[in-house]
Amino acid sequence: MTTKSIFLATLAIAICLQSYGLHAGTVLEALAHPDRSAADIERDERSQPQAVLDHFGIQAGQSVLDLFAGGGYYSEIASYVVGDGGKVYLHNNQAYLGFVGKALDERLKDDRLSGVIRYDKEVDAIDLEENSIDLILMVRTYHDLYYKTDDWDINPDHFFAMLHRVLKPGGVLGIVDHVGAAGSGSSAAQAVHRIDPAFARKDIEAHGFRFAGEVDALKNPNDKLDVSVFDPSVQGKTSRFIHKYVEPER
Repeated sequence: MTTKSIFLATLAIAICLQSYGLHAGTVLEALAHPDRSAADIERDERSQPQAVLDHFGIQAGQSVLDLFAGGGYYSEIASYVVGDGGKVYLHNNQAYLGFVGKALDERLKDDRLSGVIRYDKEVDAIDLEENSIDLILMVRTYHDLYYKTDDWDINPDHFFAMLHRVLKPGGVLGIVDHVGAAGSGSSAAQAVHRIDPAFARKDIEAHGFRFAGEVDALKNPNDKLDVSVFDPSVQGKTSRFIHKYVEPER
């Protein structure tokens, strides 16, 4: 399906929803929201947000933390799903804000997303209430826990402790990330901004989360896995894994 046909189909759904007075409460309805930009609709084809968010079980009324959200593509979709009874924290730290440019301000201007709370915090300053979040999204960012420079160094143990603190029992940690070569562990995070899915599962389970399944919607068999995700040959087309983890009941 071409980008133009996707746009037209989505527009038709949006018009239908408006005609019947329906409000977003499912991912499909959120993707058809009439306020979404053409750029976001074009991105849907390569990001498959319906498959991703349906797998994570997002629902109306939930509180969502979109960690390292960048320009807020997923935050906007999530806000339409959770609706007036929910909220979405669009998180970035200063390093991520440096890559966002004007995209974030454009998305949030004129309070167009009333359910989205801009949340600029360093990771060690996240002060959300204990047991307050139903779903944490980490889209193409988990590998950054194992990327180190003079200006970037996150302690994974402290990071996961924070996730456990803010997630409700039974809450979901949703991970989407670039696939690294099998057996590469966390080393690909430094070299090519990827991570081995097997390492990810072992690591996240070791930090106290329960694995709850994966879907293949973003796998690309043509991705060589050893090329930087910023290489023009694969940028936007990398093979990505989609893992769902659950906070244990306490």
